[in-house]
Amino acid sequence: MSVVTRIPPSPTGRFHIGTARTALFNYLFARHHGGSGVFRSEDTDRARSKKEYEDEILDGLAWLGISWDSFSRQSEHAERYRELLEKLIGERKAYISSEPAKDDPSRTAEVVRLKNPGVNITFTDLVRGDITFHTGELGDFVIARSIDDALYHFAVVVDDMDAGVTHVIRGEDGVSNTPRQILIQEALGAPRPAYAHLPLIVDDKRAKLSKRSGATGVMDYRA
Repeated sequence: MSVVTRIPPSPTGRFHIGTARTALFNYLFARHHGGSGVFRSEDTDRARSKKEYEDEILDGLAWLGISWDSFSRQSEHAERYRELLEKLIGERKAYISSEPAKDDPSRTAEVVRLKNPGVNITFTDLVRGDITFHTGELGDFVIARSIDDALYHFAVVVDDMDAGVTHVIRGEDGVSNTPRQILIQEALGAPRPAYAHLPLIVDDKRAKLSKRSGATGVMDYRA
């Protein structure tokens, strides 16, 4: 099996040192195993995603000497997401739900929800060992704001599947995302990648590094 990792930053803010560290792990792991790396700009948050942030991330990674073998943006994959949403709805693994819109309860939105079987899911984390979640508490969760507007969890699973990603290496704050993503994988018939959740960078009080506790922008260090 050829190793494929991904560097998937969201261009919604400046290039954070935590993102750089995670990118480094993905880069080194792929190169060590003679594999390849995918850069994916996760710009599903249309309101906050900006080209200037994407450019800063790309410039910062280049300055650090971190490279990749393919490049894409989630905004370029809308047709693929719709295709697979329609497939899941047709197979009755997901459904369209008419409900009050989150941003305006007086308006009705037609979201897409995944049918949740409410089962125990165990995955082996390469850092932490076996982790088990009971998915029943998640309910039938939303995977798209509409048939043409997939949410992060769905987009990530589809992109990882299509890119042949074998290892998802990310921060430990991504552990809670994993059961939702595994349920989507199983609905799509997608292979499950190996997961490795890295400890977060913390400050001297053992709190997650924030803008208030030190310089967090890679470009600040370069300057």
